[in-house]
Amino acid sequence: MPSLTESDNYWETATDDIRAQIITTSNTNSRRNIFQRMIDSFKRVPSSKNISIPMTETDRRDDQNDEVEKGESGLHRALKNRHLQMIAIGGSIGTGLFVGSGLALASSGPGALVLDFAIIGFMLFNVCMALGELSVVFPVSGSFAAHSTRFLDPAWGFAMGWNYALGWLIIMPLELTAAGLVINYWTTSINVAVWITIFLIALLIINLFGVRGYGEIEFVISLIKVIAVIGFIILGIILVFGGGPNHEYLGGKYWQNPGAFANGFKGICSTFVVAAFAFGGTELVGLAAAETDNPRKTIPRATKQVFWRIMIFYIVSLTLIGCLVPYTSRRLLSGTSAYDASASPFVIAIEDAGIKVLPSIFNAMILCAVLSVGNSSVYGASRTLCALAENGQAPNIFAYIDRKGRPLSAVALSMLLGFIAYINCAEVGSQVFHWLLALAGLSSFFTWSSICACHIMFRIAWKAQGHTLDELTFVAPFGIWGSCIGLLLNILCLIAQFYLAIFPLDSPPSAERFFQAYLAAPVILLLYVTWKLWKRSPFMRPNTIDLTTGRRLLDSQQLIDEEKAERMTRPRWKRIYYTLC
Repeated sequence: MPSLTESDNYWETATDDIRAQIITTSNTNSRRNIFQRMIDSFKRVPSSKNISIPMTETDRRDDQNDEVEKGESGLHRALKNRHLQMIAIGGSIGTGLFVGSGLALASSGPGALVLDFAIIGFMLFNVCMALGELSVVFPVSGSFAAHSTRFLDPAWGFAMGWNYALGWLIIMPLELTAAGLVINYWTTSINVAVWITIFLIALLIINLFGVRGYGEIEFVISLIKVIAVIGFIILGIILVFGGGPNHEYLGGKYWQNPGAFANGFKGICSTFVVAAFAFGGTELVGLAAAETDNPRKTIPRATKQVFWRIMIFYIVSLTLIGCLVPYTSRRLLSGTSAYDASASPFVIAIEDAGIKVLPSIFNAMILCAVLSVGNSSVYGASRTLCALAENGQAPNIFAYIDRKGRPLSAVALSMLLGFIAYINCAEVGSQVFHWLLALAGLSSFFTWSSICACHIMFRIAWKAQGHTLDELTFVAPFGIWGSCIGLLLNILCLIAQFYLAIFPLDSPPSAERFFQAYLAAPVILLLYVTWKLWKRSPFMRPNTIDLTTGRRLLDSQQLIDEEKAERMTRPRWKRIYYTLC
């Protein structure tokens, strides 16, 4: 018979063995659970149609999963106020401002540059206010593509959705190539295909994190771009008044000699397109409405930021550029590509002042801008394709949304088309991309004009069906007239581009130049006519427009009255601040 000590040792050993087995089993199950959860996260979320949703506290608690609120389409409402604020302020600041403005300055002069950007800026302000009003009431997947189907004509919604999606799908491989070309500023010893591969994998990893990955990356990059532009504005003011290393006072010298305008009316028309490219992507704030946790509060504040971005980051910085760089400078046309920092007027202004270190910094800004656009292209294309599929206007496979709120099939298509970037490694690459870009060259103008038209029809339908503006949480400042002005300006820009397509600025008229500038218009017309004839879709009438489906019922009269009363209790300075910001 074993002794007491031997018995104790026996039970201690047995207990340790059992404990070890439990820990091993627990760790194995934990690893298996994590792996299984990763696999399960790619499974399809139970689908549901867009319906009116009274957002009571009970509904909000029941709609929670993994601490992320889900939209009725399966997309997660993970974008916070800070994400949307920064996307609105700095999301579209990119190569259009940093580099494209140089080509515009050379072709039109500083006066036309500021004038055109101010006109496009005012137009875009009205577009964003109209989009904000629509997105608060109808924060549906697909945003303006879905609005076109609802308020104008399903055939026009089909054409607009595919036009917008194609634009982002084409931009994706272009930005991958551009990122590699920007790296060539520092080293040319590595083939551009290597950088394309690296950035393609990086974008894939970002999008595996879903909308939160998009939001966080855009927040950081937009913050960097905003700091860079504010830094340049401060530096530019110092240089204009002679505070630079060479102590030369410039003032308005270059506005008088060589002058404020170049190439007359053609020069003014050519800059409209550059300005539209520079502002492109602003409408993503509306597209993100379906994935915003509280669109009633975040969308209005984000759209109000557009005014300040236009005034401070574009108008002020370009006015300073006109004071620091003459439009006759040959370096404005010396860039080897649209992403060459050496042709950036920002870099030229700094170099002319005798400051040596900043060109590399601004090249890094351009790289950030390129990656930001690549990230946005995957987001914009995937969400638009997903919305088209949900409305029966695209193959149903693109409506696949997994349990983490990722439209996997649409994201996969965006990533696969990124492989087109490798075509640029061949000699015919640039020619191929010129024609691909021609397919979506006018995408922004058509998208913005459709948003204005949707807002006009919404207001008419809202009134025709017995509603008042007091029922709306957010109202566009200039109302229906602002959208009419925005629509008119968009049409005028399309006419100006048509004029330039027939009579190019720097070459004789040709069919090739015309279609490279205006190919998007016949493509959109073809899409519209095809759907119209196939589906026989009706034109929308104010009395019959659906004002219920997809509407998030956050704007009850009691809630609106309570918010107005709460705003009146704020100090005057705070009321002014929240009105403007």
